[in-house]
Amino acid sequence: MEINTGIPEKQRKAIAEGLSHVMADTYTLYLKTHNYHWNVTGPMFQTLHLMFETQYTELALAVDLVAERIRALGVYAPGTYKSLAKLSAIKEEDDVPKAEDMIRNLVNAHETLVRTARSVFPLADKAHDEPTADLLTQRMQVSEKNAWMLRSLLA
Repeated sequence: MEINTGIPEKQRKAIAEGLSHVMADTYTLYLKTHNYHWNVTGPMFQTLHLMFETQYTELALAVDLVAERIRALGVYAPGTYKSLAKLSAIKEEDDVPKAEDMIRNLVNAHETLVRTARSVFPLADKAHDEPTADLLTQRMQVSEKNAWMLRSLLA
């Protein structure tokens, strides 16, 4: 059935493509954070273990919200490791970094996610797609806050 929500198909597809990058960054950040939760060691173990758990739990929910928005726009959401890795601007490590490097890596990843979300905003704005704009605003707000909290641990 045709979608008639006031956003032309070409714009819906462009927004969904941008959101696919947001979803890929979010999922990669989720995996990275969960990995660090499992593998962090050192004097900050308890603090970081709990902080990482809070953050990866929120990210898991966010992935679902972004995927559902993509589907509401009439496009299939990426759903394989391969497709998400190809779309993500956040890269994974092959080793387990030290705790302080984990923090730095997560700050960089959150900031990458913010930049990715910000890059989709003009598409949503041009199409008067307030639900996507709201979703992007929420993603940017959470990641900016998480980056600030993580950065504060390094001060």
